[in-house]
Amino acid sequence: MEHELIFEKSITRWDEAVPLGNGRIGALIWGEPEELRFSLDRTDIWDRSQPLNTMRPDFTYAQLVKLAREKKTKEIRELFDAPYQHPTPTKLPAGKLIFSFPQGRNIRSVLSLQEARAFLTAETAEGEICLESFCHAVTKTGMIRVKVSESAFAFRLEHPDFSELLPGKEAKGGQDSYDPDQRGISQGSLKKLYYPAPSFGRQEGNPSFVWFSQKVDESFTFGIVVGSRRMEGETWIFYRIVHSKEGEDWLMKAVRQLEEELAAGYEFMAESHLLWWESYWSKSSLSLGDKEVEKNWYLANYLFASCSRKGEYPMPLQGVWTADDGNLPPWKGDYHNDLNTQLCYSHFYKANHLEEGEAFLDFLWNSREAGRSFAKSFYQTEGVCLPGVMSIDGKPLGGWPMYSLSPTHQIWLCQTFDLYYRYTEDKRFLEEKAWVYFRETAECLTSLLEERGGQLYLPVSSSPEIHDDEEESWLTPNSNYDLALMMYLYRTLAEYSRLLGKKEEEYWERLYHKLPGLAVSEEKILMLSPDERLKESHRHLSNAMAICPLKLLTEEKDREIIDATVLDYECWGSGMWVGFSFVWMSHLYAIQKNGEGAFTQLRIFWESFCSPNGFHLNGDYRKRGYSTFHYRPFTLEANMYAADALQEMLLQRNENRIEILPAIPESWMKEKLSFSGFRLEGGLLVSAQWIPQEGCRVEIVNAAGGMTSEKRTNGEGANDEELELIVAGKYIKRFLLPPGQEREDIVMLQD
Repeated sequence: MEHELIFEKSITRWDEAVPLGNGRIGALIWGEPEELRFSLDRTDIWDRSQPLNTMRPDFTYAQLVKLAREKKTKEIRELFDAPYQHPTPTKLPAGKLIFSFPQGRNIRSVLSLQEARAFLTAETAEGEICLESFCHAVTKTGMIRVKVSESAFAFRLEHPDFSELLPGKEAKGGQDSYDPDQRGISQGSLKKLYYPAPSFGRQEGNPSFVWFSQKVDESFTFGIVVGSRRMEGETWIFYRIVHSKEGEDWLMKAVRQLEEELAAGYEFMAESHLLWWESYWSKSSLSLGDKEVEKNWYLANYLFASCSRKGEYPMPLQGVWTADDGNLPPWKGDYHNDLNTQLCYSHFYKANHLEEGEAFLDFLWNSREAGRSFAKSFYQTEGVCLPGVMSIDGKPLGGWPMYSLSPTHQIWLCQTFDLYYRYTEDKRFLEEKAWVYFRETAECLTSLLEERGGQLYLPVSSSPEIHDDEEESWLTPNSNYDLALMMYLYRTLAEYSRLLGKKEEEYWERLYHKLPGLAVSEEKILMLSPDERLKESHRHLSNAMAICPLKLLTEEKDREIIDATVLDYECWGSGMWVGFSFVWMSHLYAIQKNGEGAFTQLRIFWESFCSPNGFHLNGDYRKRGYSTFHYRPFTLEANMYAADALQEMLLQRNENRIEILPAIPESWMKEKLSFSGFRLEGGLLVSAQWIPQEGCRVEIVNAAGGMTSEKRTNGEGANDEELELIVAGKYIKRFLLPPGQEREDIVMLQD
């Protein structure tokens, strides 16, 4: 694999910067030669203030239901939306390193995706100066090598530009009153935050060190430590982003670690970094005739590994890259559970990057206590439910409450556990984690339901983000979004009970059958709710949850509904879509086996909604006519979901059918293409190579862990489960593949 991002001219915007990361820290490299910036970040640097209003006794689901039923939109906003307009809690930037190259004219930048290293050339009046950098995959240190003596350039360390909290004064923290007409994507300048002045330190010598520390509150202080070592003809500059939760003497520990790493040397440290990435890329691969599409898949996997590592916090909205424009990050850089976190962690299963994806699973599992606390305080139930929009420690941040405080988002989080089990067939994980997490979620959700006419309904319902936060956003229960998620919850619990012998299958089946059916129009279109259908273009395809990503409806059994719903989206058009909408539509086309449509949506997304560095900017910022949203706030979820859509075009499992190349454009069939190491449900690892005029060679390995493949329809053991292989829509053969075995000789020639 050899893919690079190349920037011939100096990068002048932070959201177009060269991105480096290792799951804990990140760097964005951008700027002119006289001020080349390394904008630095660490995922867990947060202001963790108590969110506004959330400790009030009326900040409850019961009060929200009461106000919604009374149609008191103003009061709802003042109580439940107001917290999100307050600057804190929020993700915080860490600081920056700024380099100055005298008489500089241009910076040329190259990012090697394979090596996760940036190579920059500063063009100056005295000649070229070369610079290399990476965020070490193992030690979590940022490393820079400038191939010139330190006297030929200068650099400085800068702290974030917060307001200074003077002795005897109270922190302001933003506006005193709530104005629904002044709500924005960012809560404005970093100057809205008041902290004590940072402290600075220095240690002279070779190596020399400089650092700052910034106190946020009594329990949290963060800082950056930079060490530099002068060598003959070059300079090494290593940095660590650290904080007080790492234990006593945390700043000096960072100095000592940098001292050891600088003594080991840049080249020595690079070896273990490159080995990590070599192992990562060996898990799966892709080769297409369309090299731009191929590169975008690798870029998404690069961004994923840069932002997500086991043992670290999972990626929030912007991963390890906080805005460097003097403002607070878009949407606070938080955790949105009404689509964003789920889609960020959508592609890693099939890409076979399980360990990196486990960062999200571990975070959800370790956040169960926060989920219990929120279920008890807000919903006044037992069980587990995390806020739809939350801080790093699981606190509700407010926002439009019909979505930010919807209980059904928790079920979408459950799917992360379910998919992990299905792709690994790990029975221990099923019993000890997936079953527990689903059951604790159901304990909260079931307590909220009301029975009317023998059927179960939520007291209020919504569908992200239909009608924004207006009175009309409260849809007649149950919306198809809420209903699909509840159907999925109870159906999965019934299946788990059967697989694990828990003897609860009848209970969960009874709840499932008490749910009303999905609302479908006379034209077979999935509606928003029992009495409302989509009436305009909308960014969130939430009424189609039952098709994708939940797959309650299948192409084989529910073709009419799927086709009619997709056609409805086509009729309304993409005028009010954002980047993830096109990617979601690509998934729907892949389910239809419409390769042309699936690819067209991905092409539009990559070419018109992504920055030159690959970042998803949400809006049609190039103004190419695909959407009326022309803004450019950066988030990551669509990058990962796009990679997943491409994987679905190449490989699907539907029941016992393994489908190779089920939804690719006709033109792709005329060129060689291959993929290797893709993972399917049932713990199957699949590799395939298509050669025009010859056919397709397929290798399948059953890597199921701890459990043989069960037939999902009836739970029977299936050592002898028969699988069907279909290539490019043509049925090939049936075969048996017990766990631990592989087939390397399945060769099909064209008719």
